[in-house]
Amino acid sequence: MMRKHTTATDASTPVNVVLVTLDNHVNGAIERAEKRLICELPGVNFKSFAATEWEADPSALEGCRAAIASGDIIIVTMLFMEGHIKAISDALAARRDNCDAIVCCMSAPEVMQFTRMGRFTMDGEPSGPVALLKRLRGAPKDGKPGASGERQLAMLRRLPRILRFIPGTAQDVRAYFLTLQYWLAGSEDNLTRLVSFLIHRYASGPREVLRKVAREEPPIEYPDVGVYHVDGRQRISDAVPTVDDATGSEGSVGLLLMRSYALAGNTRHYDAVIRALEARGLRVIPAFASGLDARPAVKRFFMSEGESIVDAVISLTGFSLVGGPAYNDTDAAQEMLAELNVPYLAVQALEFQSINQWRESPMGLMPVEATIMVAIPELDGATGPMVFSGRDREDPKRSFDMSPETERIERLASRVSKLVALHRKERAEKKIAITLFNFPPNSGAMGTAAHLSVFESLFNTLKALSRAGYSVDLPDTVESLRDSLLKGNAELYGAEANVHSTIPVDDHVAREPYLEEIEAQWGPAPGKHWTDGRRMFVLGQSFGNIFVGVQPAMGYEGDPMRLLFEGGLAPTHVFSAYYRWLREDYAADAVLHFGTHGALEFMPGKQVGLSDRCWPDRLIADLPNFYLYAANNPSEGLIAKRRSAATLISYLTPPVTKADLHKEFAELRSMIDLWRGRDPEATDTHLEQLVDAISAQADRCELDHGGLAADRSNVEHWVSQIRTQLDEIEQSLIPFGMHVIGGSLLSSERAETIAAIAEAGGARDIDPSRLDKYLQLRDMGALKGLLAESQVPSDEIVELAERLLTALANLEADHELPALISALDGHFIPPVSGGDLIRNPESLPTGRNIHGFDPFRLPSAFAVIEGERQAEQLTQRHFQDKGEMPTSVALVLWGTDNLKSEGIAIGQALALIGARPRFDSYGRLSGAELIELAELGRPRVDVVVTLSGIFRDLLPMQTRLLAEAAYLAAAADEPLELNPIRRNALAYQAANECDFETAALRVFSNSEGAYGSNVNLLVDSGRWDDESQFADTYTNRKGFAYGRSGAVSQQTELLNNVLGNVDLAYQNLDSVELGITTVDHYFDTLGGISSAVQRAKGDAVPVYIADHTGGGDGKVRTLDEQVALETRTRLLNPKWYESMLDHGYEGVRQIEAHLTNTMGWSATAGGVSPWVYKQVSETFILDEDMRRRLAELNPVAASRVANRLIEAQERDYWGADEEQLEALRRAGEDLEDLLEGITGEVAA
Repeated sequence: MMRKHTTATDASTPVNVVLVTLDNHVNGAIERAEKRLICELPGVNFKSFAATEWEADPSALEGCRAAIASGDIIIVTMLFMEGHIKAISDALAARRDNCDAIVCCMSAPEVMQFTRMGRFTMDGEPSGPVALLKRLRGAPKDGKPGASGERQLAMLRRLPRILRFIPGTAQDVRAYFLTLQYWLAGSEDNLTRLVSFLIHRYASGPREVLRKVAREEPPIEYPDVGVYHVDGRQRISDAVPTVDDATGSEGSVGLLLMRSYALAGNTRHYDAVIRALEARGLRVIPAFASGLDARPAVKRFFMSEGESIVDAVISLTGFSLVGGPAYNDTDAAQEMLAELNVPYLAVQALEFQSINQWRESPMGLMPVEATIMVAIPELDGATGPMVFSGRDREDPKRSFDMSPETERIERLASRVSKLVALHRKERAEKKIAITLFNFPPNSGAMGTAAHLSVFESLFNTLKALSRAGYSVDLPDTVESLRDSLLKGNAELYGAEANVHSTIPVDDHVAREPYLEEIEAQWGPAPGKHWTDGRRMFVLGQSFGNIFVGVQPAMGYEGDPMRLLFEGGLAPTHVFSAYYRWLREDYAADAVLHFGTHGALEFMPGKQVGLSDRCWPDRLIADLPNFYLYAANNPSEGLIAKRRSAATLISYLTPPVTKADLHKEFAELRSMIDLWRGRDPEATDTHLEQLVDAISAQADRCELDHGGLAADRSNVEHWVSQIRTQLDEIEQSLIPFGMHVIGGSLLSSERAETIAAIAEAGGARDIDPSRLDKYLQLRDMGALKGLLAESQVPSDEIVELAERLLTALANLEADHELPALISALDGHFIPPVSGGDLIRNPESLPTGRNIHGFDPFRLPSAFAVIEGERQAEQLTQRHFQDKGEMPTSVALVLWGTDNLKSEGIAIGQALALIGARPRFDSYGRLSGAELIELAELGRPRVDVVVTLSGIFRDLLPMQTRLLAEAAYLAAAADEPLELNPIRRNALAYQAANECDFETAALRVFSNSEGAYGSNVNLLVDSGRWDDESQFADTYTNRKGFAYGRSGAVSQQTELLNNVLGNVDLAYQNLDSVELGITTVDHYFDTLGGISSAVQRAKGDAVPVYIADHTGGGDGKVRTLDEQVALETRTRLLNPKWYESMLDHGYEGVRQIEAHLTNTMGWSATAGGVSPWVYKQVSETFILDEDMRRRLAELNPVAASRVANRLIEAQERDYWGADEEQLEALRRAGEDLEDLLEGITGEVAA
C-alpha cells in the first residue's frame, strides 16, 4: 500500500503548542520561532505564559489555564514556587491524558509528575531508562545537587545518542532528554526545532498528519561556558578577545550573564551595562556558564593561574553564584569568591513585576524578588543590590524583552568604576572620609556608636592606616584626637564641633539637584541646622588624607510630631550638602561609616531596589561605602547594605561578665549566709534580730520580700525567696565596658566571655579561670573533663570543646583592622551570619560582611518548637498573675531578634494563634496552615502583631505568613468561644460594614519606607504634655496593616479596635548586650503599644518581657521586674558603670541613655518604681565627686542626666521631697555652669 502524500491542507491542520515557564525571557525568540514554523506548519499556534505575571495580572493566569485546556503539546518548565504550581496543577491534571504530549522539566516534583510522552511518564518510581534522569543530578549532598552544570549538560548530550538504539520506552526517554537539550540551548533556532520535533513525534488524532510535515533536527549546540559579544555577528563564543595588556584601560570588570537570555537574543539590558562600563574606560568580560553554577565561568575567564585578572565582578543573573530559585550552595560560592578576592555585586533584572510597576512602587522589589535576588546572594557575600532592567509594559513592540533602566545602569557603572579605582590606586594617594554619628543631637552623643568606644577605636584605625601606607597626620593621643574634633574652632563658629569647611549658601543653591524637595520640608537654604545664615558647616577634622567628619542630624529629632501625618521627609540642607561635599569637594575615594548606626540608610525611599528618587541612593551616589557594624545586629546592617550599598565590616560586642552583688546587696547576702549557717543553739531573740536585720536590709535594697507570716512560721521559705532574688541579680550577664577596635581583650574578659559561650552551649556553673587555662594549653583531656563536670551531655562534649577552642582563637587575634584595610584595598569581604556571639560563636571571627538567616528557612524547625514552648511560658505567667488565660495578646516583633534566633518570636506568634509554617518540597517557606482545635487542645489567641519597619523590609515572606495565619484562624468555622480571632473579626465587620479580609487583618507596621513609632523621639525631646500623645503617635505611625497578599493599607481605626481586646503586651529579650533600658527602641515599640492599649481599653494591661539572654529556659518577667533587674545589674552597679566610665566621654553618654530610656518606660507604660530615680540621683548627681567626674568627661551628657531626673520629678514619676529636689536643682545648675565653662563652688 502506498503512503498518502501530505498536502497543504494537511500542513494547515491546527495544533496548539503551549509553553508555561517562570518568566518571559524567551518570548521574543518564541514569536520569531512561530513565524518560522508557520512557513512549514501554517496551523501551528505557539503560545507562552510566564508565571511571574500571574499575581499582578489574574487575567494572564486565566489565559494560561485556558490555553492548557486546549493545548495539544504542552511544555512546562522552571516552576518551583508553590503559588505557581497550585495555580495550574488542576489544569495540567485535567489535560494530561487528553493531549498529545505534556513535557514537564526542570521543575518541582509536583509538576514533573504530569509528564506524559508516549509510554514515558514520571508519576511512579523511576526504573530502567527513567532512572537515568536521576544521574543528571549527581549524588546529592546536604540537599544540593552533586553534579556541576558542565557535567550535567555533557551527560545530557550523551544520553540521546546512547538511547537511540534502545527500543520501547527508551525512545520516549530519549525524546525527553532531547527536549531538555533544545530548551537549555533556547535560541530561536532551537525553539523552532523543539516544537517541530515534538509535533513530529507526538502529534495524534486529527493532527497525526503533521508528523510527516514536521521534522526532527538535532539541537544546535552552543558553548556551555563562554563569553557574550555585544558587537559582531557571532554573539556567543568560548574565548575572550585578546587585548594588548588592556592598554589604556582603567581596569577590568567581569560580568556574569544568563546563558538563556543570551541565546534567546534578549540582551538589550546586558548591552547597556557593557557599554556604560566601557564608556568609563573599563575592559568588560561578559561571561556565562550553563545551568545555575557560575563557577566555571569565573575560573575560566576571570582568573589566571589562581589569581584574579579582574578588579570587580557583577552578577546580572539575579541568582546565587551557585544555585537558582530551587537551591543555592552558599559554601561553594563563598569559597569561589574568596579565591577571586575582588568586590562582588549582585544586581537585579526584574522578573516578577514590570519596570513600570517598580518605578511606582513604594516597596521596590516584591517579597519573592527581595528573597531570591537579594537575600540569597547576600549569603554568598554579594553587595550593592540595584535594579538595572525589567520589562516595559508601555512598549508594545518589546513588552516581553528586558528593557534597560538607563539611569540605574549609569549609576551602577559609575559605582563600579569607583570600586575599581579603589582597587588599583596606591594607598598613599587614597582619600578616605570617616563619618561619625551624632544621635540624638545636642546630647553629648557626638562620636558614639552601639557597643563601641569610638574615639579609642578611631585612634587605632588611624594608626593602622598609617602603618599600612596611607598618608595620615596622626594625633598624639586619643584625647588630642577627640579634642581636635569636638572642640577645635567650634567656639569661634558657635558650632557643636570643629568646623573643617564651609559651604556658601549660593554654592549650595546652585549645586543641589534636589533643592526644591528639601526646601519644601525645611524652608529656604541654608535652613536652621549647622549654619550661620551665610554658610553651612562641615564638622570634622582632616588628618592628612583621612577626613573624619560628623554626619548631620536627620533634622526632626526635636520635633517628632511633624512626621505623624507625612509619608516621609527630605534630609536637611546640610545633610545633603555634607554627602555632596564628601563626593565632589573633598573627592573621597571611599567613605567609612564608623559604628552602628547612622541616619543615611533610613532616609525615605523604597525598601529595597532603590531608584533615583530614593534619598539614600541620591546621597551615597557612586561613593564606595564601607560600614563598621556591630556583629550582633544583622537586621539594621542589612538595611545599610541594601539601601546605601554598604559593605559591612563586623566588630565585636563588649565582653560579658556576671553582674555580681554590690554594696548593700553583698551585705544582704552575708546576712542570709549567717542565717543559713546559724548556730543550732542560738536563742530565739538572736534569730529574730537576724531576721529583722535581713528584712531591713532587703528594704534598703528595695527587694520585694512581703509574705513573712506574723508568727514567722515560714521564715525559711521567706529567706529562700530573698536569696533567689539575689542569685538572679548576681548571675545576670551584663556587658562589660565597650569594644575597642584594634584593642585586645584582657585575659579575664576573654575568660568570662568564653565561659558564657560554654554555658549557652549547655555547661552549668563552669569555672572561667579553669576553662581559660585549659583552652590556652589546648589540653583537650582536661577540657573535656571540665565540661563533663559542668554537666554537658557526654555526646556533646567534643563538639562544644572544639567550638570553644575555635572561639578562643578567633577572640585572641585582631580581625577587624586587617579586614578594614582589605576592604579599602578593594578586596572581597567574606560574609558571615550576624547574631548573638554568645549563642552563635560561628559569627566569629569579626571583620566580615554580615548577612541574615536564609529567609526561605525562617522560622526554622527549632524556632517553631521553641516558640511554642515560650508561648506556653507566657500564657502560664499571665494565668499565674491574673487567674485566667489571655484571649488576645499584643506582640512586638523585631527583625534583629528573629534573624538572630531563626524566628523564635515568629514561632511564638504562630503557636498562640494555633498555626504552623508551611514549607514546599524544597524546604522553602510557602505560607501558613492552621492547627485543628482538637490537636491544639485549647482556645486560639487573637494575636495583634506589630512589626518594626526593619522586620517588614527584611522579612516580607514572614509578614505574609503571619497575616495568612491570622486570616485562616479568622475564617475557620469554629465555636466563637474557642476562636476569639474569628469572634473579634466578625464583630468588627458587623460594626463597620467592611469586608471580612479587612476585619481579619492583624499584622501592623509603618507605612512603606518609614521606620519607628517616634515615641522615643517624643520622650527624648521632652515636648509632650500628656501620656495620651504617645498612643496617638504610635497608632498613627504603626496603623498600617499588611495582608496575606502583601498589600498594605492604613487601618488606624482597626488597630485601635483590636488593641481594645488585648489582655497583655509582650516582647522577647534575646541579647545579653541589650536590655530594655539600653536602647530606646524597646519603649518606642512595646512602650508605645502599651500606651495605645491603655487608651483603647481605658485601663492598663500587664506588660511582659521574656528574658532569654542567659542559658536555660529563660524567664518571663513583668515590666517593673525587668526594669528593676536591669537597674540593679547595670545602671546602679559599679561594675557596669565603672566599666563604662573607663571609656570616658562615651561612657557618660551610655549612663544618660539608660536613664532616658528608663524614663521612657515611666512615660509609656508606668513600669518604673520611684526608688530607681532616687538612687540614680544619689549615685550620679548628688554625689559631688561623681558629678564632677561625669562633667569633666562629658559635660553635655552629665547635664542631661540632671535635667532628666528633674523632668521625671516634675512629671511625678518618683516623688522626691523638697530637700532632694532642691539639691538636685542646685547640682543641675552647677553642671550648667561647668558646661558653660564657669568655675564655682557647689552647695552640698
